[in-house]
Amino acid sequence: MKNLTTFGLDNLVDILKAAAEPTRLRLLALLAEGDLTVSDLTEILGQSQPRISRHLKLLAEAGIVDRYQEGAWAYFGFRRDASAASLARTILSATAPSDSVLQRDGERLAAVKRQRSERAQDYFSRNASEWDELRRLQVSDDDIDAALVEQIGKHPVGALLDLGTGTGRILELLEPYYDRALGIDASRDMLAVARANLDRAGVSKATVRHGDILNLAYDGNEYDLVTIHQVLHFLDQPELAISEAARMLKAGGRLVIIDLAPHTLDHLRDEHAHVRLGFSHQTMADWLKRAGLDLVRAVDLHSGAQGNQSGQGSLTVTIWLAQDRRPSHSNSSSPDRS
Repeated sequence: MKNLTTFGLDNLVDILKAAAEPTRLRLLALLAEGDLTVSDLTEILGQSQPRISRHLKLLAEAGIVDRYQEGAWAYFGFRRDASAASLARTILSATAPSDSVLQRDGERLAAVKRQRSERAQDYFSRNASEWDELRRLQVSDDDIDAALVEQIGKHPVGALLDLGTGTGRILELLEPYYDRALGIDASRDMLAVARANLDRAGVSKATVRHGDILNLAYDGNEYDLVTIHQVLHFLDQPELAISEAARMLKAGGRLVIIDLAPHTLDHLRDEHAHVRLGFSHQTMADWLKRAGLDLVRAVDLHSGAQGNQSGQGSLTVTIWLAQDRRPSHSNSSSPDRS
C-alpha cells in the first residue's frame, strides 16, 4: 500500500465508520465502477430511495463520494483526488471477488448499464449521418488518434481534463496514460453517450459532468493535461475556452487542441452549426500566449480526400500542443521537444 495517505485518529474513525456498513460498502463497490444516480442504485440494491439517499449523505459527509446535479438527475461518484476516497478504494480492494452479494450487485449494474447504453445508442443513431459526412471530409479518426498520442507522448499523466468531451473518445483513447480524468460537455444527450461508451470500454477512472467550458465551476491549477477536441469551431469566442483551459492547468501543465485548419467550406455553418471556419497557426499562437501558454508545436494532418459529392474540398485537422510557462515541480508534464 505505497503512497497511502495518513489520517488523524478522529478523521480515520469517521471514514471507517462511513464505509463499515453493508449497504454503504455495496454502494462504494458500485460507484467504483462509475457515476450512478439514486434511481440506478435503488434499482440495483432493491432498497428504498430515502434509505439509499441517507447512506449516500453519510458517505458524502465523510468526504468519500461527491454529488452533482445534471438537469433533473443527481449523480453520485467517488470524489476526485480525495484522500478519503482513496482509502475507501483501498478498503474495497480487500473484498473477495467471489462474494455472492457483490456478484449479484455487479450483474444488476451490468443490466443498468445496458439500458443506459441502449438509450445513448438511440440518440447517437439519430445523429450519426451528420457526423459520418464530416468524417468523409477530414482525416480518419484512427489517424488523428495516433497523431494525438504521438504528440502527447506515452509518459504518465496524473490528471486529465477533456473539455467538450462529446462521446468520451479522448477519455477512452488516453485511458492507459492518466490516473484520473474528467470530461465536461454542455449536452446531456452527449454525456449519456459518453457514459455508455466508458461503461462499454470498462473505463472506471474517468467521469463526465455537465458544464459550460467557458465558465467552469472548478478551482484552477488542478490538471496536468487539458484536451479540447473538435470544439472550438462551434464557439463565438474560442479564446475564452482556451483561457479557461489554461486556468485549470497546473504549473508546467499542457494543453492539446485538436481542430480544423482554415478552410472555405461555408456550408458547414448552416448544415453543422460551425461558427468558425478553422484556425490559423498564428491566431492560435496569439490566443495561447495571452492565456499564459507557450506553443510547443503545431502539426497539420491532411486527409487527401476529394471532398463530398457536391465537389467541395476536404478538411485539414491541426493538433496544437502548448505548455503552461510557469515552472513545474515535476517532470511528468514535460513534453518531448525533439
